[in-house]
Amino acid sequence: MSYRNGTYIAFHAGGTRDPTASDIRYYRVLKAWHENAAIDFRFVNSHEKAGAVRDSSHRTTLARSLRARLGASKNLVLIIGPTTWQDTDWVPYEITYAIDTCGLPIIAAYTSYESIFAPAKLAQFWPPALATRIINGAARVVHIPFKRKLLNDAIRRFSLASQPPDGLSYYTPNGLARL
Repeated sequence: MSYRNGTYIAFHAGGTRDPTASDIRYYRVLKAWHENAAIDFRFVNSHEKAGAVRDSSHRTTLARSLRARLGASKNLVLIIGPTTWQDTDWVPYEITYAIDTCGLPIIAAYTSYESIFAPAKLAQFWPPALATRIINGAARVVHIPFKRKLLNDAIRRFSLASQPPDGLSYYTPNGLARL
């Protein structure tokens, strides 16, 4: 088994590589923050821990690569935009494998919010794979806005050994809270 220090980023690509037409732009923002020496934002990118695959690769090859990346991860950042819940392909697969097989904590980062104090009110944005696992208690999730400082703290704080207390955890101005 590989050393599990990576952060896996999941997002709804919407079947496109166009950075303006899907949530891939937020993944690229995370990478840009990380690559900028003037910004305090560091993480080990699990997508770089396993061999790259082409978009034309077979589904089994892609799935094997995703499993290897998730298996090398300590947490999963799920970028949640307005269409994430519609993904019926890779996002549900990534969530299912991350929680059910790898036991990873989820950092749900919402792209359209400044603060989140009632995660259950955002359930309409959750992919069904996440909603089911929050409801049945299998998921350990912290819900945060897509903000650099909060993401940096959550990526550093949450791992296999240090998980959010439940599926509806969130940050308050004074720190982490749970319902």
